[in-house]
Amino acid sequence: MMNTSQQFDTNIAICQEIFRKKTKDYGTAWRILRPSSLTDQIFIKANRIRSIEEKGVQKIQEDIRDEFIAIINYSVMALIQINHAPDGTEEGLQLPVELATSLFDQYIFAAKDLMLNKNHDYGEAWRDMRISSLTDIILMKLLRLKQIEDNKGETIMSEGPEGSYNDMINYAMFALIKISENIENQ
Repeated sequence: MMNTSQQFDTNIAICQEIFRKKTKDYGTAWRILRPSSLTDQIFIKANRIRSIEEKGVQKIQEDIRDEFIAIINYSVMALIQINHAPDGTEEGLQLPVELATSLFDQYIFAAKDLMLNKNHDYGEAWRDMRISSLTDIILMKLLRLKQIEDNKGETIMSEGPEGSYNDMINYAMFALIKISENIENQ
């Protein structure tokens, strides 16, 4: 069995590849989205996962792994938008593929560093959690994030939006790891 860091890297590679391919296909059209719109996209993905978990059946045969990957990638896009906002011009919306992927890597590996530090302190407690609980925590983080966005980013004692996006990246990664382990153990 791989360790968490290796498992995280395996899933990062999948997310990176999808991000790169879509960036080559579509450019950085997602840069038109405000962070709140990216939050709503993540909400749609997490809500679909929960719906499938609750119903036990799905009509569209897209694996929930794809939804967790989308949560990760949209969260990274939101971090890029927050920290490298476009200037409002059509040219400002476009990032060269190399720059977009470099920024993606910067934020995904920062999330990994955060995960490693938290895993040290929490003792990898997530390994004893259900995937459905990880889904619920992502949804809770989204509801908190929506409230922060509605408050125009102002918080009294809470972390800002970056912390929520990083947490969602990590919880979605944990879900991907658990799904992979479940498949391996079948």
